[in-house]
Amino acid sequence: MTATATRPAPHAEPAFFSVWDIHAYYGESYIVQGVSFTVHEGEILALLGRNGAGKTSTLRTIARLADPVLTHGEIWLDHQKLHEMRSFEAARAGCQLVPEDRRIIPGLTVEENLKLAQIAAPTGWSAERIYDLFPRLRERRRQEGTTLSGGEQQMLAIARALARDIKVLLLDEPYEGLAPVIVQEIEKTLQLIKEQGITTVIVEQNAIAALKIADRAVILDTGQVVFDGLAQEVLDNEALRAEYLAI
Repeated sequence: MTATATRPAPHAEPAFFSVWDIHAYYGESYIVQGVSFTVHEGEILALLGRNGAGKTSTLRTIARLADPVLTHGEIWLDHQKLHEMRSFEAARAGCQLVPEDRRIIPGLTVEENLKLAQIAAPTGWSAERIYDLFPRLRERRRQEGTTLSGGEQQMLAIARALARDIKVLLLDEPYEGLAPVIVQEIEKTLQLIKEQGITTVIVEQNAIAALKIADRAVILDTGQVVFDGLAQEVLDNEALRAEYLAI
């Protein structure tokens, strides 16, 4: 039932996106305790666990944010060593994090939010390609981003990530606070993104919704991997869900 990622061997071909034995701290708090997994190109991985399991901290570590601090391990994306990069370098390498709070820039329209994202990454998705994926954003492109509904802000946050050079999309609680009908729209969008060959890692408390769109799942418990396998295995295993996801 459980599995761990294989360490990239010297001169070997690492997986498209792989995390090997990462350890990270907030101050003296040991949060991420040897997490390993791999994700194939174009795959959706659901990263699950109870509150406090280390899911968001794992995403932040992968994105190379200042906190938590990575003290050991390797993170590879398309032959690039993210573990040796700072956050802006990881973003340029194609690792795009959409945080739970979305961080829409106040005072800027939808269009301006997207243009700002493209300044440092002119080879990302074009505005037209983004608007084809998000027709609502086309309709509201001159509206201030912070005045959008919660679901529209989530669309804008994802669109802003796509506007940059993207290889892996890290989503932290994308369904948080959204009505079920909007969640369904976001799910359809993620499937369309997958069809474009983009790899996605989704952290989500609504585990069932995440599992239904994911190819594989990794479950964390107290900062460690306790399950790595097919998403359908988790959906079919009531005991596993009860023990680690409380559902």
